[in-house]
Amino acid sequence: MELWNRVSRLVAAGILWALLGCCVIDCLETDINCLKTIKASVQDPLNYLNYTWNFDNSTEGFICRFTGVECWHPDENRVLNLKLSDMGLKGQFPRGIEQCKSLTGLDLSSNEFSGPIPENISHIIPFATSLDLSSNSFSGQIPANLSECKYLNSLRLDHNQFSGQIPAELRLLGRLKSFSVANNLLTGQVPVFGENVTITKDDYANNPGLCGAPLSLCTIKKASNAKIIVGAAAGSVTLTAIGIAVGMFFYMRRMSVKKKKDEDPLGNKWAKALKKSKGVKVSMFEKSVSKMKLSDLMKATNNFSKHCIIGSGRTGTTYKAVLEDNTLLMVKRLQDSQHSEKEVMSEMGTLGRVKHRNLVPLLGFCMAKKERLLVYKYMPNGILHDQLHPLDDPSKALEWTLRLKIGIGAARGLAWLHHNCTPRIIHRNISSKCILLDADFEPQISDFGLARLMNPIDTHLSTFVNGEFGDLGYVAPEYARTLMATPKGDVYSFGVVLLELVTGERPTQVSKAPETFKGNLVEWISELSSSSKLHDAIDRHLVGKGIDDEVFKVLKVACSCVLPAPKERPTMFEVYQFLRAIGDRYHFSTENELMMPIDSGDSDCLEELIVAREASTE
Repeated sequence: MELWNRVSRLVAAGILWALLGCCVIDCLETDINCLKTIKASVQDPLNYLNYTWNFDNSTEGFICRFTGVECWHPDENRVLNLKLSDMGLKGQFPRGIEQCKSLTGLDLSSNEFSGPIPENISHIIPFATSLDLSSNSFSGQIPANLSECKYLNSLRLDHNQFSGQIPAELRLLGRLKSFSVANNLLTGQVPVFGENVTITKDDYANNPGLCGAPLSLCTIKKASNAKIIVGAAAGSVTLTAIGIAVGMFFYMRRMSVKKKKDEDPLGNKWAKALKKSKGVKVSMFEKSVSKMKLSDLMKATNNFSKHCIIGSGRTGTTYKAVLEDNTLLMVKRLQDSQHSEKEVMSEMGTLGRVKHRNLVPLLGFCMAKKERLLVYKYMPNGILHDQLHPLDDPSKALEWTLRLKIGIGAARGLAWLHHNCTPRIIHRNISSKCILLDADFEPQISDFGLARLMNPIDTHLSTFVNGEFGDLGYVAPEYARTLMATPKGDVYSFGVVLLELVTGERPTQVSKAPETFKGNLVEWISELSSSSKLHDAIDRHLVGKGIDDEVFKVLKVACSCVLPAPKERPTMFEVYQFLRAIGDRYHFSTENELMMPIDSGDSDCLEELIVAREASTE
């Protein structure tokens, strides 16, 4: 045992030296080029990369805040893992990954990639410990060169269109622990792996001709000379028929695989895995909402189909749910959390009690296996970001009275979290993408309190706290130095939202700035302010409509929120009072309503939560 431990330490040291062997400066530069090449080589119809991978930044570790990118250290542009699952990406295998010299994990699952895996895959991801290409349209043969990826622990190739045999060389992957090639077009004998690998029939399922343990044994039929002669004589006649039959078999098999992928385009295997848990109850906080089970949520979201997705970010993916009585809800599937069930229940009990007219009400939640599903009230007018930045026609952007109403209401909700909520909640993720709009365009803040349920790597490595989709434009400058989330950090982020309301510009892409300008929205505003040109920042759709004075006052409030020094920024209570005074003539609010939470009518919600949860586990 002692010898084995020494060998393990030597191997680990060898990996570390191999990763550190390249020149640090060159590695950092090539990792940036790596992501640039990937972005340029894939089709991105949902704009996950186009919107979030912004290279107009030179700060240390800026790529570490990109969607799907995890780094070795938050202040160092060295990519550790690429997790690009469920993004609708298309194209060939992105060979530019080869420039990410320190990459240890690659997840391209549940996209629409096609074509073969590169034959020299071991040169592209030499240090990979996990590779997940499942639920795509990759084809061709599985390259034997994968056996040279000697650090692989997990290899997922299922739900593709791979054909031919599984390379016997894969048995040389001595560290491999999990392997799946189900739902492909593979034939022949499966490799004999070492005892470290746990492989079941399900890992080989739905392939036309695989055999060998754990499947049925491979058999070889011996023919007599007479049969061989007869077979040879008849071969010329039947060869064409056999070819047609085989061709039809593979065609039908390919169509079957395609149909299955169409039924489950995201490869949302996590939802399929919940079928045995359909009877689990949803713990509800609101008595007005009918009791339901997990099966009701699955039916209402068509088993969490991609067509029901209405938002996706660092905290998780949100689905539109339509119940049988046509009641509309939102169901958020939280990202993976290392917190125990007891910790999650405690946090849910706290968030379930937080009620305010400008906070999206948490109606209930469900825990099944490792999944954490939150149930919210549905917001018909979507997210503020989409209303401010419509892709089809910029002229459809919101009119000023609605923008001001949204600004006042969102400030009121955030001020209540900071000053009146017990315990006080720092949002940490304020952006125009977490402000939802109800039927009357009343703003309601979402995702509040979820930071405590995120993994440390998300909260402390500048991924989750930097705003939905990792938008750098919302992050307070002091965070990079202290990694401390504070109320003044929320004030800064909200100030950026106010700048969006007034300017119509995106936080990291300023369309009206000169081509030579490479900064973000706050930096552009700072330049205009120093040159007494702040009026130039106002959205042209708001100019000359008799509201210039109001708009400029809101702009000045926004500027005070994004001051570099946290002590110089106002509190959220002060921000709300400033905005309320500006919009006083519209009667959007009353003087005392900041102090008024919504009465849920359910003072014993936590006790009922515990009872419901205990009942669901019986």
